[in-house]
Amino acid sequence: MTISTHKTFCRFCHAYCAIEVDVEDGKPIQVRGDTSDPVYGGYTCIKGRQLPEQFATPKRIRETLKRDSSGAFQPIDVQQAMDEITDRVRSIIETYGPRAVATYVGSYGYQNSAALHVAKAWHKAIGSDSYYTSVTIDQPHRKIAQSQFGAWEGGTHAFTGADVCMLIGNNPVVSQYTPFGGIPPFSPYARLRDEMKRGMKVIVVDPRATEVAKRATRHLQIRPGEDPTFLAAVIRHLLKQRLHDIAFCEAHVADLDALTELVEPFTLDYAAKRCELDPSDIQFAAETFARAKRGVAVTGTGPNMSPRPILTEHLVCTLNTICGRVNRLGERVPNPGVLQPVRKREAKVLEANPAYGKGPRSRVRGLGEILGEMPTAALNDEILLEGEGQIKALICLGGNPMVAFPDQDKTLAAMKKLDLLVCVDLYHSATAKLADYIVAPTLSLERDDVTLLTDTWYDVPYCHYTQAVLPRNEQSREEWELYWEMASRMGTPLELPGGAVSLTERPTKFEILKCLTHAAPIPLETIRDQGRGHIFEDIQVKVSESTNPNPAKFQLLPADIPNELEALAMEPAREGSGIVDHNQTYTHLLISRRLKHVFNSSGQQLESLRAKGTTNPAYMNPQDLESFHLSSGMMIEIESAAGALLGVVEAASDVKPGVISMAHAWGDLPDNGGSVRSQGSSTNRLVDDNRTFNPITGMPRMSAIPVRIRAVEEALA
Repeated sequence: MTISTHKTFCRFCHAYCAIEVDVEDGKPIQVRGDTSDPVYGGYTCIKGRQLPEQFATPKRIRETLKRDSSGAFQPIDVQQAMDEITDRVRSIIETYGPRAVATYVGSYGYQNSAALHVAKAWHKAIGSDSYYTSVTIDQPHRKIAQSQFGAWEGGTHAFTGADVCMLIGNNPVVSQYTPFGGIPPFSPYARLRDEMKRGMKVIVVDPRATEVAKRATRHLQIRPGEDPTFLAAVIRHLLKQRLHDIAFCEAHVADLDALTELVEPFTLDYAAKRCELDPSDIQFAAETFARAKRGVAVTGTGPNMSPRPILTEHLVCTLNTICGRVNRLGERVPNPGVLQPVRKREAKVLEANPAYGKGPRSRVRGLGEILGEMPTAALNDEILLEGEGQIKALICLGGNPMVAFPDQDKTLAAMKKLDLLVCVDLYHSATAKLADYIVAPTLSLERDDVTLLTDTWYDVPYCHYTQAVLPRNEQSREEWELYWEMASRMGTPLELPGGAVSLTERPTKFEILKCLTHAAPIPLETIRDQGRGHIFEDIQVKVSESTNPNPAKFQLLPADIPNELEALAMEPAREGSGIVDHNQTYTHLLISRRLKHVFNSSGQQLESLRAKGTTNPAYMNPQDLESFHLSSGMMIEIESAAGALLGVVEAASDVKPGVISMAHAWGDLPDNGGSVRSQGSSTNRLVDDNRTFNPITGMPRMSAIPVRIRAVEEALA
C-alpha cells in the first residue's frame, strides 16, 4: 500500500505545531515535525505525535449517540440527531425565551477555527446572550486589566529581541501558551535557549522550580498568592531609584505620583517577608528589568486563579509601561496579523475602555458580561436558579465542565437539571456521560483549518492554512456545523464579518473561513495555496507619528485599584506555618500546574500518554512528606474550606515546603473516589464560588487554596 505524506498543523493544543502526517489506506500512521517550516523548524510535542492513536483508539466516539429511556447511549444517524436537537432547542426558545439556550466553548473547541465565530453569530441571531467560554475561568483578568489601563497603539515589546523577560507564574515550555509577550509557544525551548545565548536575562517568579525556572537567570521561589506584593515592591524600588522611563511617563502616564504613594508600604524588607524571598532577589529583579533597553513581563494561569488577580495583572501593565516597553516611532510592528485588516499603528495611547460594566447582566452575584461574553463562573447558578432567564439547554463544544468548572458538586447538580445537554466530544468525558446527545466531532486531520486563533501571537507575520488530510467521517459534525444545522432548520440568519451564510446550501469550511477573514491583507486562497506554513514578509507596518492633538494617557489607578493596593498593604505577613482561612487553620497552599503529556482533560484517554501517568499527583516537598510521615505513592485526603478530594502524593523537590502542586481538569464524576489512581481527582472539589470570588469575573480562588492533609488507608480510598 502506498504511503502519502501531508503537511498540516497540529490542533491538539493552542501551539498549532507544523507537522507532517504519513497516511496509509486512509489512516494516519506517523506524525513528525515539519523541519521545513520557517517558524516551528520541526518542533512537536508528545501530545501531537499521538494523533494516529487519537484516530484509531476504540475509546473515540465515531457516531452520534442519544441517551435512551434507560439511560444508556444508542447510536443515531447524525441527520436525525440534528433534527431532534433543533426541535428541542426550538421548543425551549418558544417556551422560555432565547436566553434559555446556552453554549459553552471549552479549550478543545478553540482548535476549530470556525467554531467560536459561528456559534456566537447564531446566539446573536436568536437573541441569546448565554454564550460562555473557558476564557472567563482561565485568564480573563489580564484582558480586563489591560482594558481599564489603556493600550499603546504601536504595540509592546515582544520576547524575541528583548534584553530581559520576567515570567510570573508562567511555564510556557510545558503549557505552550504565552500569546502576550512571553516565550512563544512555538518551539519554546529553542526560543528560550537562543534568546538567552544572545544575552537575554530571564527572571522567573514561581512557587515551583518549573521547567523554565530551572533554565532562568534567576528563580524567585515566591509564596503562592503574593504576586501583587512582589510586583508592588518592584515598582516601588525602581521609582525610588528613578530607574523608570521618566520622559515616557511624563508624556503618556497619568497618576504616577499617586501610585508612588500607594506603593510606599511595599519596601523590599516588607515584601520579602510576605513573599518568603530574600530582599536582594527582589532588588535584582527590579533593577535588572528596569535597566534593560527592551523587555517584557508576563503572567500565566496561576496568578489569574490566585487572590487579587486583576491587581496582579494591573501591576504587570504598570511595570511594563513605566519602563517604556513599547514600540517607538519608526519601529516595525513585528506581526500586525495576516488574517485581520491592516490598521494604522500610531505612537499614542488608546483610551481605556473597560471590558466589563456594560451589556447584559447575569442574574447572580451582581455579575455582568465581560470580554463580550457571559462569565462562566455564573453558568451553574444560571442553570440552577429558577425564574425568568433560567438556562434550560446547554451545548458544550470541546469542553468538560464536570472537571473544569468551580465547585464540582454544584456543576453536577446543574448538568442534571438541564432539559437538554448536547456535547460535541471525542470521548465519554465526565460531562458527556450526562448528555442527552453526544455528537461525534470531525477530527482535526479530517477538516480544513487556518491559524486564526494564533494570528497575532507569532513574532513574525506567519500563517498556515491546512486542508483535510484524512477522509471525513460522514457521521461526524464540526462544531460550527451544529449551529449551521440548527440555523438552516429554524431559518435563523447567520451573519459573519464577510456577509450572510447560505442556509439552503451547506457552505464549505473554506467558504466559512473566507467569510471570517474577508478583509485580510493576504487573500485566503493565497494562504491556502502555499500548502504549508509561510511568513508573509510583504506585510510591513511601522509605528507612525500620532495625529491626535489630545492623546489619552495610561491609567495607573482605575476603578478599585487604589482600594486593592491599600487592602493588600494592610494584610499581615504570615507568621509560622499555620494558614487561617474562614476561621479554620490549614497547613498548605495548593497551587495549579500543567502536565506536559496532556492538554487539560484531553489526552488522558490515550494509552501512549497514559504511560506517562494516569493520575494528577499531589506533588509535595520531601521535607513535608517526612513531617507528615508520608511517602510517594500513598493516598492522602486534601481538605479545604469548600470540600475535599483524594490524591496520590509524590515527592517533588521543586515544590516549596508548605505547598502542594496539583494539575487541574482531572478526575471523573464526583463518585469516582475508587479510581483516583487511574483517573485522578478534580481540584475544583476544593473550590466554591460563593465566598471567595472576584466581583467582576465571578472567578473564585482556584489556586493558592488553603488546605490540610491526612493519610488515607487504601481500603477507604
